Amino acid sequence: MLELAWSADELARTRLAFSPLWEIVASVRVLARPGEHALHLPWVRKASGALAEAGIDVSPLADLVAGRSVPRFLTPTPASPVPQLADELADLRDVAPRAVRRELEAMEPPRSAALTRLHRDPEAGLDRLAGLMERYWAVALAPAWPRMRALLEGDVLHRSRLLAAGAAEDLFHDLAPAVHWAEGALIVAQRLVPAAGAPHGHGLVLAPSVFVWPRVISRTHAGRQPVLRYPARGVAGLWETGGTSSSAALRGVLGRSRSALLTSLTTPADVSELARRTGLKEGVVAKHLQLLCSAGLVATAPDGVHSRTVAADAVVTAAAG
Repeated sequence: MLELAWSADELARTRLAFSPLWEIVASVRVLARPGEHALHLPWVRKASGALAEAGIDVSPLADLVAGRSVPRFLTPTPASPVPQLADELADLRDVAPRAVRRELEAMEPPRSAALTRLHRDPEAGLDRLAGLMERYWAVALAPAWPRMRALLEGDVLHRSRLLAAGAAEDLFHDLAPAVHWAEGALIVAQRLVPAAGAPHGHGLVLAPSVFVWPRVISRTHAGRQPVLRYPARGVAGLWETGGTSSSAALRGVLGRSRSALLTSLTTPADVSELARRTGLKEGVVAKHLQLLCSAGLVATAPDGVHSRTVAADAVVTAAAG
């Protein structure tokens, strides 16, 4: 069990970020054990077929992430709220050979042929590994990334608002069943995690993830910000297709299409994603979004991503009750 005593300073240093590199690592674990991740089976079927068709062998990466603990050089703390995969892979290629060997030697035996090659020549091995991850991303994750990114950005937006309000209880109460707030401490019920009860002065990196579901994963480093990876809000509906069910009360006021759009905006999304969520045509979605924006119920970011306003959240919640 991980227990982090908290203070106002800890909360002030807490930040939110997600990582494309981490999603590669976690998704490979899902492919290796799909029965433990039933929620992602629609993605598993598509990705497995696409990888087979492209002739991409992910076993060198799968060997690295198969154990209970993933090597640290594959799971760096995100340096920015929305890191770019290219930057993360560049950092991976620059990991010191000594650090790679140390992590490999800490893994449970036996060591596969691919890992033996990596241990023998970490610099060349990391370059091969980064190249494999680029190919894997292009085939298995890039087609789904707009949808995934909208989900992750929505979680960051939601918790950023809570963080700005300064209420730790509200920030952590719905992260995951294994995480809870009690008497000034954040408690993560996990095995194989060292306890750390005293405030550490570094805050926390909250990292929403798609493929971490159904678990939470925490990592602590002496002198560094601890990281807590948890399932992003709304992940249960990520791979669903078809319409969105809205309450009868909301439909009575706004109509079927606009109520479906508001209900589906549990996380921010662009027009094409909202069309997928609701089953409406993109032209219809765009028209109704303009009306909802005029009414102050939807806000639109410069990149074309739409989100519910605080007023809309209250309306949807009241109607559902």
